[in-house]
Amino acid sequence: MKFLKYLGIVILFTSCGTIVNYDYEKSTDFTQYKSYNYFDDMLTGLSKFDSIRIIRTIDAKLLTMGLKRTDNPDFYIDIQSSELMNRNNPNIGVGAGGGGGGGFGGVSVGIPLGGNQYTREIVIDFVDKSQNEKLFWQAVSESTYKANASVEKREATLANLVEKIFEGYPPKK
Repeated sequence: MKFLKYLGIVILFTSCGTIVNYDYEKSTDFTQYKSYNYFDDMLTGLSKFDSIRIIRTIDAKLLTMGLKRTDNPDFYIDIQSSELMNRNNPNIGVGAGGGGGGGFGGVSVGIPLGGNQYTREIVIDFVDKSQNEKLFWQAVSESTYKANASVEKREATLANLVEKIFEGYPPKK
């Protein structure tokens, strides 16, 4: 029973580790898109190996969704990322106050707990080049991906991230 309790806690924390927001062009007929490729000049903001890993993971996911990577695609994919510093650290407030003789006064100090936390924002754009590079779907994710983690950890993180990102494709209208 304790095992299930701890497993539930682990699932709760791992599922909350990634936030994904989606946006799309409402007039888009997503059923028309059957093939894709990546922009040649794509700058992912990831290391060369991590770029290969995320592309390989996206390819595998899109293949399960019935989309094929071709040289003459229906749409192109652009991947961008950047590291963000999250300054929303919890604080402990310490205060002192007093009053008497008709006067009130006080002093308060906030003591930050922990240091700054870094997250990675990854943006995936789907662009229809036949319609003047019209952006028709976008996913913006923020996760705890760390470039200095072990290879296995980065692969697992990217696989989970891609799985979560493509939960929103195609959008449910």
